[in-house]
Amino acid sequence: MKKNLVIIIGLNIVLALAIRWAYNVELSMNRQESMSEVLKKKYGQKSLPATDHSKFEILQKKFDTPQAVTQACISCHTERHKEVMESNHWNWEREEYIEGRGVTYLGKSNLLNNYCIGASSNEQACAKCHIGYDFESTPNFYKKEENVDCLVCHDNSGEYMKGGGLAGLPAGTVDLGASARHVGNPTKESCGSCHFYSGGGNNVKHGDLEEAQTDCSREVDVHMASQGVDMSCVDCHSADKHNIKGKLYSVSSANKNRAECQTCHGELPHESEALNTHTAKVACQTCHIPSYAKANATKMSWDWSTAGKLKDGKPYSEDDSLGNHTYMSIKGSFTWAKNVTPEYVWFNGTADHYVLGDKVDTLKAIKLNELFGSYSDGKIMPVKVHRGRQPYDPVNKTLIQPFTYAKEKGKGAYWKDFDWQKASEIGMKEVGLPFSGEVTFPKTEMYWPVNHMVSPADKSLSCADCHTNSPTGRLANLKGFYLPGRDGHSGVDFFGKWLLILSCIGLVGHAGLRILSGLKSKQA
Repeated sequence: MKKNLVIIIGLNIVLALAIRWAYNVELSMNRQESMSEVLKKKYGQKSLPATDHSKFEILQKKFDTPQAVTQACISCHTERHKEVMESNHWNWEREEYIEGRGVTYLGKSNLLNNYCIGASSNEQACAKCHIGYDFESTPNFYKKEENVDCLVCHDNSGEYMKGGGLAGLPAGTVDLGASARHVGNPTKESCGSCHFYSGGGNNVKHGDLEEAQTDCSREVDVHMASQGVDMSCVDCHSADKHNIKGKLYSVSSANKNRAECQTCHGELPHESEALNTHTAKVACQTCHIPSYAKANATKMSWDWSTAGKLKDGKPYSEDDSLGNHTYMSIKGSFTWAKNVTPEYVWFNGTADHYVLGDKVDTLKAIKLNELFGSYSDGKIMPVKVHRGRQPYDPVNKTLIQPFTYAKEKGKGAYWKDFDWQKASEIGMKEVGLPFSGEVTFPKTEMYWPVNHMVSPADKSLSCADCHTNSPTGRLANLKGFYLPGRDGHSGVDFFGKWLLILSCIGLVGHAGLRILSGLKSKQA
């Protein structure tokens, strides 16, 4: 009777657990479907522009200059250009507070990267990704309202594009009138014209932002998938008076005005309490973006020290099987990767940067941007780490801003004359810093938080991806905290093992004694 009762109780417990599990699975699926439907309703239905600009008389003429288009725009939108001229996109700098530096101004004028290095002295080329025309690195430029480029963000014709080496002017083939008559909210393509191609090509810099996302599957990006929610960049990166939400930590330092997952998904997005406890120390991106560069490869390293090789006196390039440059005479050697597993860091939303003129040693790789954070104040964040070698003045102990771009030979630009000393001298003079005449190429690193290319829920990381003592575990190299399943203490482990062994011995011994006692009782 007792045996049957135990079996019945056991079956009831198993049945209850099975029902609970099935309920949780169904609830989770319904929740995911519900969130998907909410996002589809909110972002899937693309609103039509409130105004049809093709009917405006002022836009029916032929425009000879892009500045004339801007003048037409601000004749109606009388204050918008003033907002643009206060924005980071226009000024290429912002006031930031950095721990250890205090309040400082940061931007493309005084920061370096380990891709094309820096914009200073190279504005003719770099201004292809500036929201202005006829870019000059002088204070007067930033006051010229007619040079605000409205079309680069608001063109919906799909035909507008900046020209190469034209200081921000549009390509000569652009029909300015047609673009002006077809304006609306920024699209993926208009945002991507700069952000997809930064660094000189598709997906070069970010790894999680590229042209495939204009029409991709849910496996590549659940938010931007054309057959899914089909969100646009501005759905998350909304703007208030042309101040766009979001931070790019190659040039940003402050933990403010960030575009975050919690805006839509909340602080506790899971049905599982165990998963929700992770959100205090684990960024959403860590589990939900298990890899980046899913459609096209991204650049993982750039070695400027090998640049300058010529064939028959002429520059040349070499490509891999996917068509990615692995060597260019003007830039050096590159490596690429696809479906990349991120590296992980503690991140609290603040960062420091190498600012032009900072003196650094080269005993270890120079961090061009250092993401701050620890277990006490940050969250685990996935990052792309881009590694490189770039020009450095070993006498002054400063990284070099070289002059790289010119339209013809003889001006000292490296891409034309292949002379590091001359290019460095001109570039450093442009930024007002000394140059010793010596050039070496130390290692550098840049850290790019991975925020895009969110995977479907069933492709997220599992517990075992992180909670493992395998050297290939996702968090094997992240220090500063105790991680169950990965970490241990030899003394505690030794004590625990022997406690388990002794418990087993005691259990077996106790059972044996009970059996012997029972046998003796029967014999008696």
